[in-house]
Amino acid sequence: MKTLLLSLLSVVILWSDAHIFVYHRFGDSRYPSTDTTISQLKKEFKYFKANGYKIIPLEKLVNAVKNGKNIPDKWVVLTIDDNFRSFYDNAFDIFKRYNYTFSLFVYVEATQKKYPDYLSWKQLREISKYGSLEFHSYAHPHMTFMSDKKLKNDFQKGLKLFEKNLKIKPKYFSYPYGEYDNRVKSIAKSFGFDAIINQNMGAVGKGSDLYDLDRNALVGKSNLKFLLKFKYLKATWIEPKSYPKNGIITSLHVETKQSAKYGGLYTSGNGWEKIAIKNGIIDLKLDKKLTKARNRIIISIKNKISTKLLIKDNQWN
Repeated sequence: MKTLLLSLLSVVILWSDAHIFVYHRFGDSRYPSTDTTISQLKKEFKYFKANGYKIIPLEKLVNAVKNGKNIPDKWVVLTIDDNFRSFYDNAFDIFKRYNYTFSLFVYVEATQKKYPDYLSWKQLREISKYGSLEFHSYAHPHMTFMSDKKLKNDFQKGLKLFEKNLKIKPKYFSYPYGEYDNRVKSIAKSFGFDAIINQNMGAVGKGSDLYDLDRNALVGKSNLKFLLKFKYLKATWIEPKSYPKNGIITSLHVETKQSAKYGGLYTSGNGWEKIAIKNGIIDLKLDKKLTKARNRIIISIKNKISTKLLIKDNQWN
């Protein structure tokens, strides 16, 4: 009986949630907020290896979610946004040394116009032998500020150049600056990507939205152990749906299937507070002033979290 119980417990522990992480620059002290030092990168890679984490291709995780499979708790996906040269110069060899695969999301205009500090098409083709190359827009714009026409033009122009120069069709897309709303998400989906990645803290589990996969940033002074504790919270956000006109959140309505009586609420500029949950439903009257142009509302129930992103001005040009 004891052996059977231990076996059942091991199954519970084995299947949980995976984590997607995003890097930007490597060993580039000019930009500390988006840089990962080489010593920090090596420390993170050593932690993955020492603690039994398996670095898998993004495709493997996407396929597991798509097919409704349970997600191993030790799965980790590594992504890199913006094709900065510092990856090639300072980190590429370390990824190869650990045999860690990755997905690099390409800011097309930067390579096409040969911007300083960005990779060339030739370097990207070399990199593609070790990881996948994916799409990160043509001009790296603030997409919620663009008209439908301008937004579609950015996708069309960028994808055409991407496929022409790399001879591959990208399967995945990540939002520039991590900024999006329902309109941007809908237009992005129309270009046939298999999945879309955000920059909201969290995890990926069975039932995750393939077109809104949570991804944690490993830049600056990130706490890897803390981020790995996050679990996926399946939640339906009813209110708020978008940034309120007066900048004040007056109600919060989120539905979950959790049995907890209490949880946590975080809003940008206001911090964390304890909230009540009844039958898995959060239904509160609030008076929260949003103080930033880009705001996150996070619901936490134990170590499970779900995030809603609110952009201040989504009136397009």
